[in-house]
Amino acid sequence: MFSIAEIIKDLSEPVQIFMTYLDVEKRSSAATLRSYAKDLSQFEEFLETRKKSLATPEKVTPDLVRAFLAKLHGQRLAKSTMSRKLSSLRSFFKYMTKHRFIKSDPMVGIRNPKQEIRHPRSLNVDQAVNLMDAHVGDEPADKRDLALAEMLYGSGLRVSEAITLDLFDVDTSSGVVRVSGKGNKERLSPLSDAARKAVDDYLAVRAELGPALEEQALFVGNRGGRINRRQVNRILARMAEGAGLHEGVHPHMLRHSFASHMLQSGADMRSVQELLGHEHLSTTQRYTHLNLQQIMNVYDKAHPLAGNQSPDSSDDKKE
Repeated sequence: MFSIAEIIKDLSEPVQIFMTYLDVEKRSSAATLRSYAKDLSQFEEFLETRKKSLATPEKVTPDLVRAFLAKLHGQRLAKSTMSRKLSSLRSFFKYMTKHRFIKSDPMVGIRNPKQEIRHPRSLNVDQAVNLMDAHVGDEPADKRDLALAEMLYGSGLRVSEAITLDLFDVDTSSGVVRVSGKGNKERLSPLSDAARKAVDDYLAVRAELGPALEEQALFVGNRGGRINRRQVNRILARMAEGAGLHEGVHPHMLRHSFASHMLQSGADMRSVQELLGHEHLSTTQRYTHLNLQQIMNVYDKAHPLAGNQSPDSSDDKKE
């Protein structure tokens, strides 16, 4: 059972106040709160080596933040991880400044490391179809696994969104699912025909997995409780092995595949943004690279002058 008190008990008072604000007013998820607590605790440990503390945030200077950033760089952390930690510090000091715990924000002028351009991995259409078709079995767990995979791919859900779904969130008759996304923002997402059938088949045998009468979770584990992220990863790994896919299929890859395949089929960017629940269009635009790469691959294979030069012409170019 999640408890904010357990997370903040070892943190300094200013950090506890900030974390309580995130929990009560911002209604941040448990995962978000743990992430903030971890980042701020790590910064606190660093400050202790400099005889400083977040208990007295007014004594934190931009130079101390830069020194912390240099230490993270020395640990060879991914730039995305470093940026996330800086984001946690920015939120904390912004709150401290706004509520006049401190007069000046030490994060002013601190920039994130330049990010590497990373493009999401996805399955191609044949691989996605094979993943679903290769799943066989009539046991209740088998039907649950297929319904879960169909929803992750067919509706483009985040794994956190799928595992928090309750029974009343899904209406297979109308073909929609009510999703609680990041920041507790709700959206309605359509169900594919395959997902509707798979969910109906699963619901017909859900009780055989042993959920308590009061259990409202749509997807339950083999012991009847709400399924968790680790179980979903194992389910997809098992399905991928059955489909002959050995490239590490994970829940977010199905979401990436959903977005990529939608764009390949002619869906407009704004619609895909709404379906994915992205706050910023720039997040959705990452998937345009995948489509461009596919076009270039087709060009390279099909065009007589693309990638089919003779050895002589290649030698001429070297000269």
